[in-house]
Amino acid sequence: MPDKRIRISTGAAFAVCALLNTGRSTSSDDHHEPMASSVTIENQWASSAETGMAGMAGVFGTFSNKGDDEARIVSAEAPIAGRVEVHEVVPDASGAMTMRPKEGGFEVPAGGSRELIPGGDHLMLMDLKQPLQPGADVSLTVVFEDGSTLPVTAQIRDFAGANEEYTPGGPGSGGGHH
Repeated sequence: MPDKRIRISTGAAFAVCALLNTGRSTSSDDHHEPMASSVTIENQWASSAETGMAGMAGVFGTFSNKGDDEARIVSAEAPIAGRVEVHEVVPDASGAMTMRPKEGGFEVPAGGSRELIPGGDHLMLMDLKQPLQPGADVSLTVVFEDGSTLPVTAQIRDFAGANEEYTPGGPGSGGGHH
């Protein structure tokens, strides 16, 4: 008797899980575009920085979503950085502003926008492999919850920072794959 088990590749299983986790309908007449296809970024820039373990640079700008569904940015990758983290800035118990990884990433609402700013939500390039010099550009790839990606090029600007503390490995950080 032939083997009638259904085999699903890891990639297909991930796509199904991502689709189910977004609360989207799976009916055949309810086709959704990849999240990245409805999102653009404007006024993007990155702070200048040195290299190495202490070398960190923020990436800022305004993401806009022209789609009918929210888009969620969950990670990013950049050849110039050892890793990229999705960060938020929140007050700690003493009231000091603390930068930490943002659990669940950033939502870019349907028909709306999400601003990444110094002292607020931002992407953080970490463990830089070379200095980021003002006037040059840095390239990164933003990754959405459904696995779709958006390439971003940001101009590097001289910026001292918002003087927040950094709390590595915030809630739920189990390391990433980079």
